[in-house]
Amino acid sequence: MEKKHFNVVAAIVKEGDRYLCMQRTRSRHRYISERWEFPGGKVEDGENDYEALIREIKEEMDWDIYVGKKLGSVEHDYPDFSITLTAYLCKGGDGERKLYEHLDERWLTREELDELKWTEADRKILKLL
Repeated sequence: MEKKHFNVVAAIVKEGDRYLCMQRTRSRHRYISERWEFPGGKVEDGENDYEALIREIKEEMDWDIYVGKKLGSVEHDYPDFSITLTAYLCKGGDGERKLYEHLDERWLTREELDELKWTEADRKILKLL
């Protein structure tokens, strides 16, 4: 049986020299459960990357972002599905974020990012920063 493939977008939100990192909630997929990621989510049918990113951040964090230039894309095969993850440099909006779908958030410098236990796809994005 062929694995499902998803197109996923990630927001690389930077303030000063720090990046916004989000910790995923517990999941039935142990290999992504409680791991760190850049915020974002799946691109739905009929959506472009920009629309998907704005919608996902609004749903997950009730936060408005400004989507900037594309940083790059990576491919990753997980045991149960595969993804193409495309990262965009973004600017955070005003106002507070809420954590509807994450356990925790951190603002870390590029050097500190390597210390987290990332999802494998997001770890590949680190190389693009």
